[in-house]
Amino acid sequence: MESVQTIDQIVSAAVAIARKRDHALLSALDQIAAPIYVTDADGIVTYFNPACIGFAGRTPVAGKDRWCVTWKLFTNKGEPLPHAQCPMADAIVQKRTIRGVTAVAERPDGTRVNFQPYPTPLFSEDGELVGAVNILIDITERKQAAELRAQAVKCRRLAASISDDPARATLERMAVEYDEKAQALNRNFC
Repeated sequence: MESVQTIDQIVSAAVAIARKRDHALLSALDQIAAPIYVTDADGIVTYFNPACIGFAGRTPVAGKDRWCVTWKLFTNKGEPLPHAQCPMADAIVQKRTIRGVTAVAERPDGTRVNFQPYPTPLFSEDGELVGAVNILIDITERKQAAELRAQAVKCRRLAASISDDPARATLERMAVEYDEKAQALNRNFC
C-alpha cells in the first residue's frame, strides 16, 4: 500500500482487498491515514479503519451502522442529510460509483467536517452487488481557504470603490490578512 499515490489508487486497492472478503487483508487498510470503510450490499458497515474513529468523532459499530460511519450528515447548505440519502447509499442503491460531491459530517461533540466521499460499489465476478467501499477526504481547510480568498476579493473590491483613504487602507490590510490565512491553510493540505 506504500506505493499508492492518489485517492483513486487507494480506492482501487481497497476495492480489490474488500472484494476478496478477507478480514485479514482488510487490516492493510488500517495503515491508510484517510477514513475507509466497507459495507455489505444492504449498506451495513462491515469494516472500518481506525481513521474513521477520529474523522467521525465516534467509534462506528460494524454490523449496526448503515450507509456511513458518521454520526450526522448535512448538505453544504447546512440542511440535514439522512444517511439513507447520502452518497454511499446512492452508490449502493444505484449500483454506480459516485464522484464529485461533498457533504458535512457532524461529530457527537458538535464539530463539523467538510468532506468529499468516494463511494464505490463492489461486484462479485458474476456482476452481483456485494457491497461498497468508501474513502472520506476531509476538505474543511480547503473550503475555509476558499472562503478566506473570497473575503479578500470582496475587501479589495470595496476598497477600490471608496475614496476614504483610511477605510481603503483598512480594507486592503484585511484583504492581505485573509490571503495570508488562506495560504497558511493551503500549506496544510498541499
